[in-house]
Amino acid sequence: MKDVAIVGVGQTAFVRGYEGSIRELAFDAFKEAMLDAGLTSKEIDASIICSAPEYDKQRTPAGTIAEYLGLNPKPTFYIETVCSSSSSGLRVAYSLIKSGLHRIVLVLGFQKMSEISSADSQERMGRGSDVMWEAPFGTMMPAYYAMHARAHFQRYGTSSEDLALIRVKAGTYGMINKKAVYQKGVTLEQIMTADVVSSPLKRFDCCANADGASCMIVADKEMVKSISKKPVWILGLGAGTAPITMSGRESLTGLNCARVAAKEAYRMAGVTPQDIDVAEVHDCFTIAELMAYEDLGFAEPGEGKALIRGKETYIEGKIPINVDGGLLSKGHPIGATGGSQIRTIVLQLRGEADQMQVKNPEIGLVHNIGGVGVYGNVTVLGRD
Repeated sequence: MKDVAIVGVGQTAFVRGYEGSIRELAFDAFKEAMLDAGLTSKEIDASIICSAPEYDKQRTPAGTIAEYLGLNPKPTFYIETVCSSSSSGLRVAYSLIKSGLHRIVLVLGFQKMSEISSADSQERMGRGSDVMWEAPFGTMMPAYYAMHARAHFQRYGTSSEDLALIRVKAGTYGMINKKAVYQKGVTLEQIMTADVVSSPLKRFDCCANADGASCMIVADKEMVKSISKKPVWILGLGAGTAPITMSGRESLTGLNCARVAAKEAYRMAGVTPQDIDVAEVHDCFTIAELMAYEDLGFAEPGEGKALIRGKETYIEGKIPINVDGGLLSKGHPIGATGGSQIRTIVLQLRGEADQMQVKNPEIGLVHNIGGVGVYGNVTVLGRD
């Protein structure tokens, strides 16, 4: 299965108000990835640009960014699956390489969310649901995930304190991640006494919007031989979708798109949940991380809370998860998020994660969700 590898990764710091343009933001991540891979623009066969529309004025950002990065006249493509856009971009890059159309593909995700107000941003996020049957009634992301939390609480006896423990962990590792928006810890008491956003979710249960970019360079196995001494191989790719309306879901205690994607990725990679040494999961809200524990098979349904209570998802635990602080500390620049998660796992497998390094991982996993569980991507990566 070792046919396609990631040979370079890059990421900007995630910030609350980037002062430059989207092309400058993209360049910062691009430069880091290209230096990491030791390549030049002329060696890139194709590029895939990933973001969610309507956060900036540029109608076709792929063309703008490809030109600025010196990637013309090679083809460029624009991919959008909301928050999972850049992990979808990696799936497309893998397909382009496996088909033989291209040998080295660049995947770049970005978002500059500070160009619009928080109110406008929330309204756009709300339109990620059905604009006929849900969005007109004022639905927003915190309210959707609050529904998931209430369902999980009712069925499995999960508590607000269980969710707060996830946020404590996020802060623990956010403090040592120089590219995170929030580089400070938060206590259990602070979390539990914070203002309610959408009951039972409080302020610290929610991630923050951010500006940022991430970049991955993907190559076929023949090119890898001449490019990289530490390739990270794409072992498994899984994807799933769910009804966009909440009323179309069978259950609210988990995300079926993630379960489908995980099953497919594990099968393709020839591994089980027990084989995963380190993982990044989409923790846009604390309940999202808890559900991911169960959707990915790290815990049985309803038992995810035992993992965080026992600190099993810390670096020294049996399944380290989001030891870069996750979205809760890093921030969530929509189009860049999946690429940032993938970069973290690449660095882990290369032994280059500094203070966040897990001991000798061989197989890593990335779980990236778009919308409120509409799109689910799971990627399994391995080292030589």
